Amino acid sequence: MNNNLPNVLTAKDLQSYLHISRAGAYILLNRADFPTLHIGKRKLVTRENLFQWMEKNTSEDTL
Repeated sequence: MNNNLPNVLTAKDLQSYLHISRAGAYILLNRADFPTLHIGKRKLVTRENLFQWMEKNTSEDTL
């Protein structure tokens, strides 16, 4: 786990950490299976939930 990440990540944080575009970050945040936290109009994800989602969605065939 990367403890340098904030506890709650914004789309910009996802973009930087995952090396994806801004649009890609919002695509993730809008996925039904992604653990998005809604606060007002903001879409966020907790660091813990991001790592759990990544582990769950990583195919062992690609490792």
